[in-house]
Amino acid sequence: MPQLDSSQSTKVFVNPLAGRGGAGSNIAAVRAAFAYHNILAEAIKAASATDFVEQVRNAKAQGCRTMVAVGGDGTLQLLANEVAGSGVLVGVIPAGSGNDFAAALGIPKNIEKAVAVIAKGNTREVDLACARFATGEQRLYLGGGGTGLDAEAARLASGHFRMWPGRIRYLASAIAALRGFRGVEVQVEFPAGESARINKNVLLAVVLNTPTFGGGLRLAPEARIDDGRVDLVLVEMLSKFDVLTLLPRLLISGELNTQKIWHVKASGVKLSAADEPWFQGDGELLGHAPVEVTAWPGALRIFAP
Repeated sequence: MPQLDSSQSTKVFVNPLAGRGGAGSNIAAVRAAFAYHNILAEAIKAASATDFVEQVRNAKAQGCRTMVAVGGDGTLQLLANEVAGSGVLVGVIPAGSGNDFAAALGIPKNIEKAVAVIAKGNTREVDLACARFATGEQRLYLGGGGTGLDAEAARLASGHFRMWPGRIRYLASAIAALRGFRGVEVQVEFPAGESARINKNVLLAVVLNTPTFGGGLRLAPEARIDDGRVDLVLVEMLSKFDVLTLLPRLLISGELNTQKIWHVKASGVKLSAADEPWFQGDGELLGHAPVEVTAWPGALRIFAP
């Protein structure tokens, strides 16, 4: 069985704001877990997202080949945007409010067990989603990205509901975002020959790389992180009563039980809307539509069970 080379330094980047501020308090436990496996690991606590990126860039410039993110999908996204395609081995210790990518990999939330996955040295190549905006900006995300109610929920989740846990945080934000929300008129285009153009008024339009997003909301059970495709899920505009009726099941099981869902698997998707709404990825506001999202096959080599 392969083992992580303990003679090579491992950089462990901690987002102290992840997990409602709890990730920063786990540094001692993370260090102890790596020490148990005799792995030389330097824990770096970032002061901000900007500092996190600078620390990763410094480590990359110094030739570090193994980097680990302690936090949620947003934290891992910061790391992935800096090292994708470089051959750097990436690890994740899930400690955020939403850990959908770690869940898709089968990585446990327990620190000791997550570090044990890294120590064993098994890796796999996984896809990332690449979002390109009309401004020329480009951003990678790991799990779910979209526009509509989910983007409005992401905006609120980073504010008033920031300290709420996982799926409850997303659902509470979504309920708040419903006020005055009339849907988004989206136009969806696909690469030539893959699928016909779609025009719909939607509650949300989500482009997924993972089966779940938003802390375990299961919208695309068929999605795979290594198939070179993305999964588009459109939920047609529903009445507020219908949405509130669906929420209890969504909260318990993570499943949206309605017939007004469209699902298309493709190598890429372009989303446009007249009012240029926000597009979020992994709960982070990335830019405004129009946006083209494509799969980047094998973009990241990551430790996995």
